[in-house]
Amino acid sequence: MNTAILFIVFLLSFLPLQGKRPNIVLIMADDLGFSDLGCYGSEIETPNLDRLANNGLRFSQFYNTSKCHSSRVSLLTGLYCDQAGSKSLSRGATIAEVLKPAGYSTWMSGKWHLDKQPTDFGFQRYWGHLSGACNFFTGDNSFRLNGEKWTVPKNLNGQPFYTTHAITDFALDFMKEGKVGKSSDPFFLYVAYNAPHYPLHAPRDAVLKYDGKYDNGWDHLRKTRYTKQLESGLLPRKFKLSPRAPHVPSWESIKQSEKEWEADRMEVFAAMVDLIDQNIGRLINELKARDAFDNTLFLFCADNGGCPFERTRGRNLKPWDPKSYWTYDASWAQASNTPFRLYKQNQHEGGISSPLIAHWPEGLKAKAGSITRQPAHLIDFMATFLELSNGKYPEKIGSRSIENLEGLSLVPILKGKQREGHETLYFHFGTDRALRQGKWKLVSAKGGKWELYNLDNDRTELNDLSEKFPQRVTKMAGKWFDIARNKERLNQKGLGPVKEEVKQISFRRDTSDQLED
Repeated sequence: MNTAILFIVFLLSFLPLQGKRPNIVLIMADDLGFSDLGCYGSEIETPNLDRLANNGLRFSQFYNTSKCHSSRVSLLTGLYCDQAGSKSLSRGATIAEVLKPAGYSTWMSGKWHLDKQPTDFGFQRYWGHLSGACNFFTGDNSFRLNGEKWTVPKNLNGQPFYTTHAITDFALDFMKEGKVGKSSDPFFLYVAYNAPHYPLHAPRDAVLKYDGKYDNGWDHLRKTRYTKQLESGLLPRKFKLSPRAPHVPSWESIKQSEKEWEADRMEVFAAMVDLIDQNIGRLINELKARDAFDNTLFLFCADNGGCPFERTRGRNLKPWDPKSYWTYDASWAQASNTPFRLYKQNQHEGGISSPLIAHWPEGLKAKAGSITRQPAHLIDFMATFLELSNGKYPEKIGSRSIENLEGLSLVPILKGKQREGHETLYFHFGTDRALRQGKWKLVSAKGGKWELYNLDNDRTELNDLSEKFPQRVTKMAGKWFDIARNKERLNQKGLGPVKEEVKQISFRRDTSDQLED
């Protein structure tokens, strides 16, 4: 009897693991623009992400919510931010809370930026900072390891502490502790890098790698990135490069001393993105070494577009000095968001358009290296993982009554099929608003006039059609207010009417001493 059982077990061990639920690695970068990866048009060296794209799938119309904390809420819950209860998550269930009962190990490393801690919301293991931003070399007092306070050391694993490296170190530790392997139970790993969010900090050698790379300025950079986007097929040629914003000076108009300073800070930004990619390479190598890479769904995205806020203090200090505090401003942010308009916080395409790379050797059926133009959103991750895990979406968790799921599964797209997409996608942050229905997008910046764009022809939002189609504007605006009032539960301030004129966007220096998102 024992011999027969052993023989059956032996035979089963040789059967293909078809239908085995995948591991899931979900990576979010912070303040990374649409064009900041090599495979999305950048000159920054991102070979690991480029290989994932070349062997996987790129999305050209993937959306975030244009802001750090709201994107994290939508990513985790499959709901719009205020619909889920915003930072409190009082009306939302997290992916970890859904996958854990389905038999997944649930781990997170990196930036949280919501209430309480990840270990309060279904994550079995967590290391990172609860704050919206911190010094990359010295951290802050919000670092936690599995719910307990964690003091940032000067050195970690034999090298100077640097947050991007440390986030990866702990992600790797969780894999090792979980004994990840080809036949192990599946896991969900959420890696939330704080880079390249300000302050612009990077080790000296990483910065010097890009010395001189940006001496031609932002006007030249936008043109070269746009050309690469067209040549790669990421963008159709009918989408024109948006003009330099009125509040951004031409590169040629600024003094030579300013050119040197401006080029220097973009070099640091590039180094930070490069280091993210290097660390993603470490995750890939570990999964391959454990024979778990082929059945791992790898997803990489960003929380919002390039950040336009000028908050630099101490520009005389080098960016590898922990006392330095550099940012870049709207000039480079517009380059990060090539070819789109506007930035983080805004609901124009520059604020809400994110790269999304999907890679999964055993499960991806879309042609390797292909680009999908099907619109998708952060809210779709929850529905995707529910389908892949056979998990159950809850109606209640503890005292929280959970809102109905808003997102739609990405699995049909991963299989190379056309999915039945969202009839409506809603966007909101502060006084910036938008609504997308099919090819039509209605958008308002800073409470300004509603603008209407046909995204099939004009993804870069250059030809406002609101005067030509006033009835469409009225109907779509009504839908935006319906969602804002009844799903998002916005207060009266959030439901205020838009102005009759387009709001002129401008940026002033902010001398705040706070490390805020």
